[in-house]
Amino acid sequence: MVNKVYFKAIDSYSKTEEISGTARELLKKLVEEESLNLEKFIPLKVHFGEKGNKTFIGSKNFAGIINYLKEKNIDSAYIETNVLYRGERTTKEKHLKLAREHGFTEIPIIIADGEHGEAFEEVEINKKNFNKCKIGKEIANKKQLIVISHFKGHALAGFGGAIKQLAMGCASRGGKLAQHANSIPKISSFKCKACNACAKTCPENAITVDKKAKIDKGICIGCASCMTVCPYNAISNSWFASVSRSFNERLAEYAYAAALGKNNIYITFAFNITRNCDCDGHNMKPIVKDVGVFASTDPVAIDKACLDVLHKNNGKTIFRRGRATLDYAEKIGLGSKQYELVEIK
Repeated sequence: MVNKVYFKAIDSYSKTEEISGTARELLKKLVEEESLNLEKFIPLKVHFGEKGNKTFIGSKNFAGIINYLKEKNIDSAYIETNVLYRGERTTKEKHLKLAREHGFTEIPIIIADGEHGEAFEEVEINKKNFNKCKIGKEIANKKQLIVISHFKGHALAGFGGAIKQLAMGCASRGGKLAQHANSIPKISSFKCKACNACAKTCPENAITVDKKAKIDKGICIGCASCMTVCPYNAISNSWFASVSRSFNERLAEYAYAAALGKNNIYITFAFNITRNCDCDGHNMKPIVKDVGVFASTDPVAIDKACLDVLHKNNGKTIFRRGRATLDYAEKIGLGSKQYELVEIK
């Protein structure tokens, strides 16, 4: 069976009312045409944006989704997990505060893995890299989520969409660490200017700077924050090494665990498409034009559709790195790269 991906093109993130209405329209069409059963309580899995980030998808764009659920007498809440690195989303208290500051006030908020990431369920999957995955408890015990993703780049994964929102977004802090394991960036001694930007950004103080910057592999958690801030492009990862392939696989396996046994709905907003992700607490500029809104029941298909439409719109391959994640995700049964694009005019 080839799953459908519903899509409507919208050329500007500034068109909030149209974006919100389109999200509602695609959700309604998906439910009706796919004959989906809806639970009485459906959380919206979102990303609140790190402090200082200006390009995350604001909650006003989700009004149509929330109103549709209300019309169906379905309760909802925003749901998210704590991050691995130090910042404003490391603990439940700080995370809730930032979410409200960023405008996520329309419905209640659930931090799924507790105050410090201690609340999780081990979901058994028995795959190549993991037998069990640590998924935020309040996500693991839900039967259905609406997974709302912001499609954009990511320093380590290559790009972020539905699969990454499931994998990193639904994992507890321990689960995030397990996915990042051994993904240690490398510093080019030739390019490094010892400017100290990486050391200041490192959440674990794993970088020291003398004549050149140096990463302590025993402390580094592989979050790739240093890669995003280096002004000289001196920090990179060996994307073709076994470690990199392992990261793609671990990401897909955690996505599989987060979706296992659930009747999820995936809605992706392809606007403010930046090179790095919403965890980057900096004001970034989009690298391509806005695309539109996608909806599907298949996380692999919706990510592939985003990449394909982006390629079509720009006449070249965008986010070349990270596509191995789709291959492995399809291999383990998370979804299919084969899809039918249903474009709504």
